[in-house]
Amino acid sequence: MVKIGYTMMTEQAGPRELVDHVVGAERAGFDFSVTSDHYFPWLESQGHASYAWSVLGAAAQATESIPLMTYVTCPTTRYHPAVVAQKAATLQLLSQGRFRLGLGSGENLNEHVVGGGWPAAHVRLARLEEAVEIIRALLAGENVNHHGAHFDVENAKLWDLPDTPLPIGVAVSGDSSCELAGRLADLLIATEPKPELTSAFDGYGGAGKPKVGQLPICYDPDRDAAITRAHDQFRWFASGWPVNSELPGPAAFAGATQFVRPEDVAASIPCGDDVQAVVEAVRPYVDAGFTEVALVQIGGDHQEPYLEWAEQKLLPALREL
Repeated sequence: MVKIGYTMMTEQAGPRELVDHVVGAERAGFDFSVTSDHYFPWLESQGHASYAWSVLGAAAQATESIPLMTYVTCPTTRYHPAVVAQKAATLQLLSQGRFRLGLGSGENLNEHVVGGGWPAAHVRLARLEEAVEIIRALLAGENVNHHGAHFDVENAKLWDLPDTPLPIGVAVSGDSSCELAGRLADLLIATEPKPELTSAFDGYGGAGKPKVGQLPICYDPDRDAAITRAHDQFRWFASGWPVNSELPGPAAFAGATQFVRPEDVAASIPCGDDVQAVVEAVRPYVDAGFTEVALVQIGGDHQEPYLEWAEQKLLPALREL
C-alpha cells in the first residue's frame, strides 16, 4: 500500500500556520510529512518563505508520531554540509527518530542569495556527492577533516548524535542523479512519476529502498476557484526541473509562465473536490514503483477544509490503491 504524505509548503504559509497545518495532518491520518526548504517563493502570489529548519523544530515538538522530512535541502551553497549534518542530527533527536534528510542539487532561486554564481548541472551534482559523503561521515560520529574539490571541513565532529540512524534521500531527475542516489542514498526523491527514474535507481543499488514522489492538487468545492488559485500560485510547476532549477527569482518565474493558461494548469493538476481525479493522478506514481506520495494542497489559506476533506474522503479512497 502506498503511503500518502502531507506537504508543508513554506512558500505559501507563515511558520506558525505551517506547524498548525502539520498538526492537523497528523490528526487527519496522513502517513508522513515533507517540508520544502526555500529562501524565495516561486511566485510573489505565494507570499512566504520562512526558514524550514525552525519550522521543523517546532513541528517536532508539536506533533507526536507523523514522520518529518526535508523535500529537499540543498547542502552545497546556502548551507555547508557540515552544518546540514549538525541540524539534521539535532532534528532527529528532537523528533525522537521521525526525521529523514532529503537532499538535492538545489535551485538558483534559493541558492543565489550567497553570491558566487550558479554552476552548471554537472558541477552541482559533483558538489552534492561530496556533500553527502561529508554528512554521512559526521552522522557516523567520525571526526572529519576533509579537503575536497568543493568543500573544506576542519576538525568537525557532532556531539549530539541520535541513536536512530538518520535516512538520507537524494532527489533525482535523470540517469546521473539516479546513479548517485542508488549508490549513496537510503531513498529516492522525485517530483515526476517516471518509471525510468525508479528503474535506474534500482539498477544502481536502490532496489528495495523507499521511493518518495510529490503531487500538487488544489481542493476546493468550487472547481473554478480551485483552477484560478492553482494558476495564480502553481503555474510554474509545468515548466519542469531543467527550467525551474535555473531561474533566479519570482519575477523570472512570472515571466517564464506568462503564457500558461488556467486550462493548462487544470490539465496537469487535479482541481476541485473530485476524489477520483486525485486517485487517478496518484496512480502513475504507484505504477512507476513509488512507495510514498506527498500531496501538496495549493493555497496556504485553504489547508483546514482540505485536511477535513482528506480525512473523510480522500485518504480512504487513496488507501484502496
